[in-house]
Amino acid sequence: MNDPICWFELPVVDIERAVRFYESVFAVSLRREVCGGHPMAIFPYAKPQPSGALVQMPQLEPRDNGTLVYLNGGEDLNLALERVKAAGGEVVMEKTSIGEEIGYIALVMDSEGNRVGLYSRH
Repeated sequence: MNDPICWFELPVVDIERAVRFYESVFAVSLRREVCGGHPMAIFPYAKPQPSGALVQMPQLEPRDNGTLVYLNGGEDLNLALERVKAAGGEVVMEKTSIGEEIGYIALVMDSEGNRVGLYSRH
């Protein structure tokens, strides 16, 4: 098992607001889908491995203290953190080194109330 991450779902209350937030922060387009009658927005990925999605389902609620998913913050984590603020999110832990050979992490609250990690080598 080279890569243990194969799929993630971030619960959202307002799919349109959440899509605007994540598309702004990561400067990407999310693909809209419906699965089991529930709206989803799928993050870009390289085939064959999918990535993850925003999911609007009544039985799922955004959380600020559950499982923590780290998303790729790009080449410069500072740029993603600036976009979080501009998109209406909140940086709850600034860019922090986790070792010279590993990189940096930060924690943000998204537009829906999820605590999400960002990771970058720089």
